[in-house]
Amino acid sequence: MRVLVDQNRCQGYGQCVFAAPAVFRFRGVESLEYDHVPDAESDRAVERAALACPVQAITLGRGAEAGAGEVR
Repeated sequence: MRVLVDQNRCQGYGQCVFAAPAVFRFRGVESLEYDHVPDAESDRAVERAALACPVQAITLGRGAEAGAGEVR
């Protein structure tokens, strides 16, 4: 699974950090860092994080190429 966060849309609510702390984390006060291709064991937590994002800034993809099979 590929993860992409639209940093322009992200408001730093941190719901993704609570849902998938192994993948999403804050660096400093409001700078979100995340694993672009997390381990398969994190898939369910990442899906929950994407659903929990109040501004829908997280896009998930399932494919070899960026953008292939995108799920929001």
